[in-house]
Amino acid sequence: MQHTNIAIGVDIGGGHIVCSAVDMASGQPISDTSSSRKVNSKGTCEEILDCWAGCINLTLEKIDTSQLIGFGFAIPGPFNYQTGVAIYEQTDKYENLYNVSIKEALNPLLNVEQAHMRFLNDASAFAVGTTWCGQAMGTKKSISLTLGTGFGSAFIDDDIPVVNRRDVPDQGCLWHLPFGDGIADDYFSTRWFVNRYRELTGISVQGVKEVAEAARENTAAMNIFLEFVDNLSGFLMPWLKCFGPEVVVMGGNIMGAGDIFLEELKGLISCEVPVDIVISELMEEAAMIGSARLFDEDYWKKIRPHLPTI
Repeated sequence: MQHTNIAIGVDIGGGHIVCSAVDMASGQPISDTSSSRKVNSKGTCEEILDCWAGCINLTLEKIDTSQLIGFGFAIPGPFNYQTGVAIYEQTDKYENLYNVSIKEALNPLLNVEQAHMRFLNDASAFAVGTTWCGQAMGTKKSISLTLGTGFGSAFIDDDIPVVNRRDVPDQGCLWHLPFGDGIADDYFSTRWFVNRYRELTGISVQGVKEVAEAARENTAAMNIFLEFVDNLSGFLMPWLKCFGPEVVVMGGNIMGAGDIFLEELKGLISCEVPVDIVISELMEEAAMIGSARLFDEDYWKKIRPHLPTI
């Protein structure tokens, strides 16, 4: 099938890069164009950019580049999304990209004459993808959560991520807000499960998958998920009441264990807030779709004034 008007959506994670060509007419990834690589986020600037470029170039080989209109990047902060300059400093990832213009540094490494690039926060891109052609499609207000290495979140109103308004937290995200003995990111990410499982059992595991496997067999591990649900529902409740979303779409690797805890979470929240809570069907494709959407010119005009600079 001949595809015209193609954008490449690029999802940058703390330890990986995934990209795919997206058909802008349908908002759907084009089959057999996806590429992925592991990334050493503590590598040199050259090593990181070479890895990114290598992955993107693999996708470029799979499309007709004459139909390419640009590259949309779903990328974590701190980042100046308006200028494309990284601001990673004391972040334990990508610090060697500090003050680097990704546009200028990456462009010469890509196998195209001129690479037009636009940037969006990775959690916001996930949310934009879900509103374009995912489970938040057709809603006015939604919240998207990505639970994995970190705690990502975005508040969407009329297709646009809200970052500065009374009914959303500072910066339009939740990870940095105080919770328990630290911040939300400490409690709603993979490392909390790993640390809590070690505290209760003395056993070290790599991630949530192992805790989920244990939870299907013993009460101690199951109690970790119940504690997680209790914490998460209590933390989210004030923001759900304040913002009033129609749906909460959840993604990230922790949702691979959603069969264990999602119904419990729905039960606790539905007692106080009438909101639909679902696991994203798009999963990692959502961020690529959302970042590619930046090359829908009507949407770009709409979202560009709202792009944060951190």
